[in-house]
Amino acid sequence: MTTQPSSVSPDAVALHRALFTLDSHIDIPWPDRNDAFEDTADRRVDLPKMQQGGMSAGCFVAYIAQAAIDREGHTQAQQQCLAMLDAIGRMQGTHNGISARVCSTVADMRAAFEEGVLVVVPAVENGYGMGDDPALLKQFRAKGARYVTLTHNGHNALADAAIHRPSLGDAPQRHHGLSALGREAIAEMNRLGIVVDVSHSSKQTMLQAVQVSATPIVASHSCVRTLCDHPRNLDDEQLDALKESGGVIQITAMPAFLKPKPEEGKRQGFVADLVDHIDYVVRRLGPEYVGISSDFDGGGALEDWQNATQGVNITAELMRRGYDKSEIAAFWGENFLRVLEKAEQVAEQSRIA
Repeated sequence: MTTQPSSVSPDAVALHRALFTLDSHIDIPWPDRNDAFEDTADRRVDLPKMQQGGMSAGCFVAYIAQAAIDREGHTQAQQQCLAMLDAIGRMQGTHNGISARVCSTVADMRAAFEEGVLVVVPAVENGYGMGDDPALLKQFRAKGARYVTLTHNGHNALADAAIHRPSLGDAPQRHHGLSALGREAIAEMNRLGIVVDVSHSSKQTMLQAVQVSATPIVASHSCVRTLCDHPRNLDDEQLDALKESGGVIQITAMPAFLKPKPEEGKRQGFVADLVDHIDYVVRRLGPEYVGISSDFDGGGALEDWQNATQGVNITAELMRRGYDKSEIAAFWGENFLRVLEKAEQVAEQSRIA
């Protein structure tokens, strides 16, 4: 059984603190508690923990649970999504000796990092948050959102999910991938510089999104299906399509996605298990197509990556496996920033055109 290393080398600590380290998927408490600048007892990520752990940046998501696909459900989802993005937008300024900034471009993120300011990147988890109205996407982008996860668990008006919800009346498939509205939404996301996130999407949805999107796609919190046969993970065909799009899979700290359930006892996940998935993607696709996410405060946690103070354990494990500084920098943020930057470039070209 994998165990946590007894200590982390000074070299690992120094490298970790020198890198731009980005966690691409973090949930927020809702209703908002206005406690992001406090070292809270129950949040795995708050700004003090990020600073203590040498984490440079986090994508904080407005997560909207799937509910009825009707006017009432859509209206409620739209209102909640905008309110949650407003709450994420308040995670900036200087309080308790900590400075943070909401950044909506890669240039802004790099500038904040150079100033020693924590980077907050808004995002939306579940296209249900736009209901059936792509015009909402412009409001999401105005509030800083950089990606939208097409679905959560359960199909929505845009696309089929990897996990259908019979309790919501779902059949295994609703649209056989993307709906016409989903394709329209992706075109609008491309126009606005919002990245298409295929975590939670069905395989058909994901493969179609690669074909439809003019920009690289991301799986913001998923793992490798060959190593752990879970419907939330990406199989080899999907990984190859991801590379073809120029995208990135952000391996996530969810034990159920990292390793099969043991016959007896509780499933435990360790940093070494997460890095096994990184190794697999590097061997199959190359080091440019994989990154790191926690899904903290949304169910993610490992025995040796319990909160934002312990990210250095991942850096240490990557060093032990022989990755060099440029590769570790790529995994911790540069690959993800490349995808964001490409989305910005395509949006700028469409604006000029």
